[in-house]
Amino acid sequence: MLQDRLSDYAVTLLRISLGVMYLAHSVVLKLFTFGLAGTAGYFESIGLPGWLASVTFAAEAIGGIMLVLGIYARWVAVALIPALIGAIIWVHSGNGWVFTAPGGGWEYPLYLIILSVAQFLFGDGPHALRPSRAIQ
Repeated sequence: MLQDRLSDYAVTLLRISLGVMYLAHSVVLKLFTFGLAGTAGYFESIGLPGWLASVTFAAEAIGGIMLVLGIYARWVAVALIPALIGAIIWVHSGNGWVFTAPGGGWEYPLYLIILSVAQFLFGDGPHALRPSRAIQ
C-alpha cells in the first residue's frame, strides 16, 4: 500500500519535472534568452526553416504546461519526442557527450527522451488534472 502511494508520487514528480524542463527550454531559453527572432535565426543557421522555431517554442510551452497540470501527459510526452530527436540530430550530435561542451552535448536531449518514454509508460498518475486513458 505504501509503495503504491510512493509510486503515485514518483509518477507525479516525473511528470511535473519533465513539464518544467520543457517550459524552461521554451519560455526561458527560446523566448526570454534568445527571443523568437533569435531562435528562428539560429534554426536557419543550422539549415532548418525559421518558422520551425515558433512551432518548436509553442509545442514545448504548451506541452510543458500540459505536463505540469497533468492533461493527457502520457500522450504529450510522446508528442514532444520528435523535437528532442531533432535537437540531437541538428544541434547536439556533433558536440560530443558533455552538455557543457560548446553547443551542448547530445546526452541531455537523449535523457529527456528517456524520461518522456518513461512518462508514457507510467501514464499520467493519479494526481493529474485530466488523465489519459490507460493502455489496454
